[in-house]
Amino acid sequence: MTVEVCPKRMVFGPCGGVRPEGACELDVALPCPWAAGDPAPVRRWDGPTPPRMPPVPGGLLDTATRRPVVLTDLSVPPYDVATLRDVARRLAEHSDALLVGEHHDVPDFPPTMMAAELHAAGARPWITLTCRDRNRVVLEQELAGLAALGVEGVLCVTGDGRGPGVRPEVGRVFDLDSTRLAHLAAAAGLVATSALAPAAPPADARARVLAEKGRAGTSLVVTNHVGRADELDASLTRVRAAGVDLPVIAGVALYTDEATARGLAALPGLELDEEAVAAVLTAPDPVEAGIETALAEARALLAVPGVVGINLSGVGSRAGWVPAADIKAEVGRRLAAERVTAPS
Repeated sequence: MTVEVCPKRMVFGPCGGVRPEGACELDVALPCPWAAGDPAPVRRWDGPTPPRMPPVPGGLLDTATRRPVVLTDLSVPPYDVATLRDVARRLAEHSDALLVGEHHDVPDFPPTMMAAELHAAGARPWITLTCRDRNRVVLEQELAGLAALGVEGVLCVTGDGRGPGVRPEVGRVFDLDSTRLAHLAAAAGLVATSALAPAAPPADARARVLAEKGRAGTSLVVTNHVGRADELDASLTRVRAAGVDLPVIAGVALYTDEATARGLAALPGLELDEEAVAAVLTAPDPVEAGIETALAEARALLAVPGVVGINLSGVGSRAGWVPAADIKAEVGRRLAAERVTAPS
């Protein structure tokens, strides 16, 4: 049963885009129906739990048992194979996997093609699938194709809505939500990955929703940005209290200019440290300041119990796709160097 007035047709609890005041991501005038009540309603997963697959040897989860891993957002112009290949090669050397996003305003090649191109470039793809534009049949096809290509994991999200004026002639599907998509991904033999939005209300429901996603088949968590590491620590404490014991990759905001900082800050369910943003933007060398700020955030988040890696998130720079990729690669390189030089 869904909360009938939910525009995304969520079944098990609130999406990650609930606004700070409790309004729906898609309609600021509509209070999120899943955010009402004390405690907020969460439906229990009542389907089968797929068996937990062993980590792929040398894969992201296998590596995470030995050292912190780096997942890096892939930021490329749409339908541009040459830039995709160039950026992927630059990022692959210092990233354990590349997170392929799926945004409401920037359609791109299909997930299976993106995965094949990243494999060819020597990168490990981690593909995002959303329920906004695909019904269940198409999502099942995508999962089968990704599994056949040897993709390790899929980030399963319900998906954001389209902004005003973005393809108004195209409808929204939302045939499934993230919990049911995670179940399908796990059943297909992929590492079903779910998002956690610690900064999005209702805070009390986030851990309970994640517990149901774990029962549905989720085996890895990627978090949205928080303003401070202690906020993530508090959120993961609630998660553990709900009985969830899953490895967590924490989002690290990477920005080096006004556009990339505000682009991240505008996304629902995310928080940035405004003092850190101001320090980067006013620094004599904002690129170096942005790199060092991301490194400091990564160190703080990796110290939080349960965190096994970080996700370098955001475009990073508006100087160009390749310079932005080089900035991300430099963060990954410095993190790797710190691991090598750290005392045993």
